[in-house]
Amino acid sequence: VVASEKGVVVGKLVYNEDGDEIDCTKMGIGGKAIPSNIDKVTNFRSDAKFVLLVEKDAAFMRLAEDRFYNRFPCVIITAKGQPDVATRLFLSKLKRDLRIPVLALVDADPYGLKIISVYMQGSKNMAFDSANLTTPDIKWLGVRPSDLDKFNIPEQCRLEMSAKDIETGQHMLKEEFIQQNPEWVKEVEIMLQTKTKAEIQALSSYGFQYLSEVYLPLKLQQGDWI
Repeated sequence: VVASEKGVVVGKLVYNEDGDEIDCTKMGIGGKAIPSNIDKVTNFRSDAKFVLLVEKDAAFMRLAEDRFYNRFPCVIITAKGQPDVATRLFLSKLKRDLRIPVLALVDADPYGLKIISVYMQGSKNMAFDSANLTTPDIKWLGVRPSDLDKFNIPEQCRLEMSAKDIETGQHMLKEEFIQQNPEWVKEVEIMLQTKTKAEIQALSSYGFQYLSEVYLPLKLQQGDWI
């Protein structure tokens, strides 16, 4: 069984796949499909300073179209929502081989955190996840609950959390990967106290290039990840 190709990659990365050289700066806004057979992927070369792990396809395409990786040398990856095995294997190998930080850009809601947790520690229903499937040390770049006030995200772009969201958030708060990091605990507590969530696209209320022209450059220049 071969998993369908779901994840995509773009940016400062060259590698070999089954003998072909793949240059991820030349893949257009859709990016290069992450191959389902990781064994065929060899010889990662990159001058990227970090990997930007993006939850949503729309944000990925925005960054690819703006060629964000030329201003901030990076490799941009998305699994378009729930991470599939091929994308998790690819990220894990990338992190091991390049030894650069992985910064996550997800929605400011419990589901965004769940997505980070699958990359970090595997999914609950796959207890046999091995080390080459996980990337334990992922930094939370955004969108964080504290960003909503910090970047004056308009009220109409903020969403009220449902009872199920709150329950999921309370459950996430008890998770070990969050408890280990006081900064993460603080963010989840803000989310639960304000009962407010926001999607990455809330940033585009300021214009569609706000993400790549203002929000991410500020975050990166300030080293604002936790």
